[in-house]
Amino acid sequence: MPAFSASPLHLSERLIRFLAKDGRTYYGDAILPSGVSDIAKATQARVIKGDIYGKHDVTEQIADVRLLLAPLAREDVKTVRCLGLNYSQHAKEVIGARTLGGEPISTNMPIPKYPVLFYKPVTALTGPFHNIPVPALAQEAEGVDYECELVAVIGKEARDVPESRALEYVLGYAVGDDVSHREWQLKRGGGQWALGKGFDGWAPFGPGIVSAGLIKDPQNLNISTKLNGKIVQESSTKDMIFGVAQTIAFLSQGTTLLPGDLIFTGT
Repeated sequence: MPAFSASPLHLSERLIRFLAKDGRTYYGDAILPSGVSDIAKATQARVIKGDIYGKHDVTEQIADVRLLLAPLAREDVKTVRCLGLNYSQHAKEVIGARTLGGEPISTNMPIPKYPVLFYKPVTALTGPFHNIPVPALAQEAEGVDYECELVAVIGKEARDVPESRALEYVLGYAVGDDVSHREWQLKRGGGQWALGKGFDGWAPFGPGIVSAGLIKDPQNLNISTKLNGKIVQESSTKDMIFGVAQTIAFLSQGTTLLPGDLIFTGT
């Protein structure tokens, strides 16, 4: 198969970043067996060379995957934006004893009129199979929790874009976990959520980035979390209060979104 050039926003169908068996780290287009859609099962990839946000080549070179890494290198990420309370069910739910040492806390918050935005540092990003460290500060009280989310990856500059064109700026989509500490988020953070969500390694995502060309409607995806083999979260992106297009349009008002910006769209 000859190499082919890709223009901006038309990258590989399933972008991965991986440690190969030759000891080198590559970007690649995941090769999946027939009938398999789970990128986590990729054992080989066609190596990508060039600017993943601009002109690049999916080459003939095939490399064996040893370990899937975060699908974007830290230097290729600009900001990590996150939405809170972006699913109707989550905005109404009770965060129970498993998160706050036996003291149930209800979010019991009204449906937000505007997206609830916070940021994570890029040092929170990590790969889909890496251990999540729990630092000493987070061990002072119970409260570590999971939030499985759809992650939109911006592929070109976006400023003041209308909702009707917002998806044109999406490079692709991944799955992320907005790891959170409820005690530090809700009780000790002084009203700011970032401290309870921004520890190193508390934003794992991957295992790859599926091209926006393959996901025409990001509001029609099932999303779930398994903990020790048990499903503990299960929903659909249809339940989002602010859909992906609406979110991008809103966040781009007066603020330029850059290639490599990640948007964790809530749980």
